[in-house]
Amino acid sequence: MSATHHLTPGMRVRHPSKPDWGLGQIQSVIDDRVTVNFEHAGKLLIIASQVELEVVPDDAS
Repeated sequence: MSATHHLTPGMRVRHPSKPDWGLGQIQSVIDDRVTVNFEHAGKLLIIASQVELEVVPDDAS
């Protein structure tokens, strides 16, 4: 099973080693490539096989 099986566009996430990037919203998921628009870092491509994004529940944002 791929590292992105639980990630879908619209989900809110955080990068585990970059808390200064702020909250991000997933824009797209293609294979192990996840495009995320972060509050303070902008739109970035994350390779999910290298970084496990932390999903933020809707009520915790």
